[in-house]
Order: sequence, then structure tokens, then C-alpha cells
Amino acid sequence: MKTVILCGGLGTRLREETEFRPKPMVEIGGFPILWHLLKSYAHHGFHDFLLCLGYRANDIKRYFFEYEAMNSDFTVALGKKQIQYHGNHNEQDISVTLVDTGLHTLTGGRLLRVAKYLSGDEDTFLVTYGDGLSDVNIASVLEFHRSHGKLATMTTVRPTSRYGVLEVGDRGQVLHFAEKPALDGWVNPLSLRTN
Repeated sequence: MKTVILCGGLGTRLREETEFRPKPMVEIGGFPILWHLLKSYAHHGFHDFLLCLGYRANDIKRYFFEYEAMNSDFTVALGKKQIQYHGNHNEQDISVTLVDTGLHTLTGGRLLRVAKYLSGDEDTFLVTYGDGLSDVNIASVLEFHRSHGKLATMTTVRPTSRYGVLEVGDRGQVLHFAEKPALDGWVNPLSLRTN
């Protein structure tokens, strides 16, 4: 089953980081968010990825193009243009297809542009954002999706405020303080769709 990762946005909420790299390439613990996403999905049994690129697409392409060399010992046969990689970094079962879906393309347009890579035996595919790290049990969500026979299933989480919130009285006195409370509304870290 394919997992579509939306990696094309401008990442404006993280501008201090995304001015120089796309949001999926912002590092956490020495690895890009995108690497953590691939590992998380692979842990749940999903190994076939389709990346919808846009903003700074070449940064993500370069990362995967250089991945083997940067994570392995290797021998280069100069003049023959042959490279032999040594060792094992435990990602042999991960496949990543990179598609430049345009700089200003919206989500639906990105999915439309990669539709040709989604056809095949499997009707269902997963969709997440390039920063969509979560502790969702993806296999359980897929089971739920299939048991309900709907076109799409979306996971959601109630976000918390980045700030503590004060309730202030008429004369400026603090009546109540809540440290980073849950906000109204929901956001989704993962979606499933059936073609």
C-alpha cells in the first residue's frame, strides 16, 4: 500500500527553519522529520512512499539521491563509474517515489498529479503531511477504515495553544490562567482514501 506524503508547502509557521530548507527536512535528533515519518510508517508495515514535492523540491531529491552514500561505506571504481555500497542501514525495504507537483499546488492538485503512481492492485492509500509525526497506530486506523466501508477516514487531534491563556477581569486582574490549553477545532496528522 502506498503512503503519500505532502512535502510541497512553504512551511511558513516555521519560517526561521524553512527559509533554508523544506519543512520535512527540518531535523529532529539529527535526522529530518521526513526520515522519522518513513521509519514510523515502516514500523507499522508501510514501505512504499510517494512524495509530493513543491517548495525546495531539489533539497528533498538531493537527500534521497545521496542517501546511500551518506549512510554507508562504499567503494568507487573510478573510470568505470561503479559504486559498491557496504554494510546495512536497515532501509532496504523502503521505496520512495519523488514527484515535483508544483510550488503553489494545493493538496487536491498534488494528489491529482500523483494519481498515475497510485493505480494498481490496491484501492486504498494513506496520506499525511511532511511534518505529520504522531503516535497514531496506523495499522489500527487502516483496519477501522476498512471496517466502515467509507471513501475516506481522517485521524484528528485537538491542538494545544502555543501560549498560556489568561482570562482578565474588567480592572485588569487575572481571573484564570491556563497553561497551553486545548484549542477549539481539530487538525489531522493522517488520512486514508480509497480510489
